[in-house]
Amino acid sequence: MCRILLCSIGLIAAWLPSATPAAEPITKSFVDGMSDQWRWVRENKAGWKFTQDGLQVLIEPGNMWGKDNDAKNVLLHPIPDTWKEAVDVRVQITQAPKKRWEQANLVWYYSDSTMVKLGLELENGTTNIVMGHETNDRARTIAIIPYPAETVQLRFVVKGSQLLGQYRQPGTDWKPVGKTTLPSQTSTPAPHVSLQFYMGEADSNRWATVSNFQMSPLSEQGTSPAHN
Repeated sequence: MCRILLCSIGLIAAWLPSATPAAEPITKSFVDGMSDQWRWVRENKAGWKFTQDGLQVLIEPGNMWGKDNDAKNVLLHPIPDTWKEAVDVRVQITQAPKKRWEQANLVWYYSDSTMVKLGLELENGTTNIVMGHETNDRARTIAIIPYPAETVQLRFVVKGSQLLGQYRQPGTDWKPVGKTTLPSQTSTPAPHVSLQFYMGEADSNRWATVSNFQMSPLSEQGTSPAHN
């Protein structure tokens, strides 16, 4: 796996069912279930559950980075058509990875072979924020930033063809991770927001917890009605 550390990034402040129009932010705590807009790919029903803290997903063997594309319990949500080129997506993930490359991610997903990921991942004994872009199973690491805590809030801000990844500890300011250029809409399936959990060990009983999901449109000024 390519390892890149970006110390400073000058970043400030588009084959599944199509999304329906929406005006209000889409929010989900995952404490009391989820709407039928969410759907599983390669579902393992024994590997996910709702708890008082949110949705818990077992980190199982499997991979989405490269050609394997066999991770279980890939979770997808459509993006409203009018938001696809101006949207703010946020989620909170808690995870304590123990195996190299074990990870839980927020993903801008086109297919199993083309996506942008941002999440917590173990590399060389250290938990990191890792951002990467995969196109036709060819993976490129954008940034690796050491992150010592188990809980992180992750964010995508999409404006046109540009995607900005950010992270923060709860209650602190957003920090940039990296940015990337998205493929044209004519060359890919419609994008979805995805949550992915993989590169675990069999019988590890290690679970990631997901909560505080929010997706909302950006205004013409590039701001979101979502809370900070």
